[in-house]
Amino acid sequence: MPLRAVIFDYGMVLTGPANPLAHQRMLELTQLPHSEFEKGYWQHRLDYDRGTLQGQTYWQAVARTAATTLEPQIIDRLIEQDIRMWGDLNPDMLCWAAQIQAAGLRTAILSNMGAEMLAHLRASFAWLEGFDHLTWSCELDIIKPEPEIYRHTLEKLGVRADEALFIDDREENVEGARRVGMRALLFRDVATLRDDLEQTGLNTQLPAL
Repeated sequence: MPLRAVIFDYGMVLTGPANPLAHQRMLELTQLPHSEFEKGYWQHRLDYDRGTLQGQTYWQAVARTAATTLEPQIIDRLIEQDIRMWGDLNPDMLCWAAQIQAAGLRTAILSNMGAEMLAHLRASFAWLEGFDHLTWSCELDIIKPEPEIYRHTLEKLGVRADEALFIDDREENVEGARRVGMRALLFRDVATLRDDLEQTGLNTQLPAL
């Protein structure tokens, strides 16, 4: 079945790795050891992405996990640094996405994302308008790898599952896409993705990466 659409994750696909300076600043603001910070940060992240938690309540949950408290003004600064941490763009992938759009294929972003980060994206990145559809988990109360979020994106794009390629940096999200019938590749870096496209033969249906 020919490809009609490419669906991208946002973080670590259209962006680069987490900004280390922002991460260090969050450690300083929380005054938590690295292991305690990481435990709380990821333990509650999917609830943040789903929209169950907002910025203030998310960081309060992180603090409770570490048996500490955070003042509201500290949380405001943590939200700023969290946005900064995931905001370094991947120019090679953005360029490729634009080439795919110019070639006439449909494109979407499908991302687990909290409300504060989403507000920043909408205010800062005009290139989002080039995508045919944008799926943000916090607006739907569903998250990857739940099948409904993939099906929602396919419906909005107007394509069948086997007509779409999904690219994500997390194996569980790639497997979730495959379970609903999509073609999916795990993103590690641009060179590896280029090799994976060649090995699967998908490179013949897409602009060169």
